[in-house]
Amino acid sequence: MELVRILIAILLPPLGVFLQVGFSGQFWLNILLTLLGYLPGLVHAIWIIARREPR
Repeated sequence: MELVRILIAILLPPLGVFLQVGFSGQFWLNILLTLLGYLPGLVHAIWIIARREPR
């Protein structure tokens, strides 16, 4: 399932983070980072998915 989240995060980083943590501060931070640039949002999403336990 983690691989699916990473693939989704490559296409749309906030969606990958949402599937991992739900509506939390990390989700809103990822939206902000993605709006500032795709690459920061992508890096943050992959980091969250790789480091966090599922909710």
